Amino acid sequence: MSYAQILLPDFSLILLGYLVCRFTALDRGLWSQVDRLVYYLLFPVLLFHSIVKSPLDLYAASGLIVAGVGLCCTGIAMAYALPHLPWLARHVDRRDHAASAQIAFRVNSFIALAIAERLAGPTGLALIAVLIGVCVPLLNVGAVWPMARHGQRGLLGELLRNPLVLATTGGLAANAMGFAMPSWLEPTTGRIGAATLALGLMAAGAGLQMGAMSQGKVLAAALLIIRHLLLPLTAWGLSKLLALGSDQSTVLLVFSAMPTAASAYVLAARMGFNGAYVAGLITLSTLLGMLSLPFALGVLRTL
Repeated sequence: MSYAQILLPDFSLILLGYLVCRFTALDRGLWSQVDRLVYYLLFPVLLFHSIVKSPLDLYAASGLIVAGVGLCCTGIAMAYALPHLPWLARHVDRRDHAASAQIAFRVNSFIALAIAERLAGPTGLALIAVLIGVCVPLLNVGAVWPMARHGQRGLLGELLRNPLVLATTGGLAANAMGFAMPSWLEPTTGRIGAATLALGLMAAGAGLQMGAMSQGKVLAAALLIIRHLLLPLTAWGLSKLLALGSDQSTVLLVFSAMPTAASAYVLAARMGFNGAYVAGLITLSTLLGMLSLPFALGVLRTL
């Protein structure tokens, strides 16, 4: 499997958004409205649909769930700790950290779904759906909290107004109650999903200003090391500790080695933080995913 080929479409859309915004009449004024459309409508619909379309067998995947939650909590803890490390504190801008901490632990779930299905078929797809359904709400809370705290906003209020958190928790509740998307609605939600991926990635590219990262190189390096090296190593350790089966270990490693979520840019921009800095990190993370995926699946999985 060529991991570069899997990630190339995402990176290409980010690059296309950058070029369109910089060199055509479709400038930043337009893309700020696209941000709002993706954040408040398209992406919540996609999240809800992704969670409810596959029944979650929580009992059979209990070991994987424990490992996934442990992996997420470890990533959040490492990201939050960066401004408090003595040798890093003076290099970290607290406001940029609040916006970009999410880069270290959030996951591009759409790429994860595609790779898990290719590696483990329907079983892999069902297992990754369980991880997404359980972990995405936790990761979204982890992403919102530092920005809400830094902006002196109430966390509960931010979460209750956050469409991504509402969509994932609503999807979990609907799945638990046995809700199934009506067949006549499937084509519409499928088209919304396709539009969400394309527009979200292009919006991240439109907001990209690599110069915005020039003052935060140390922070960027630390976040990307967590995302693409430390989390795959943590996933490998958890899979051994919990004695996960082959398919579950593979899915956990896939989840750990993903590029960060493209919606991280939309969240940071909508909450009034440095979206350009976050967009640059998303681009770098997408590129680094071409290295972390072979490392996780080609090296760690064989140990």
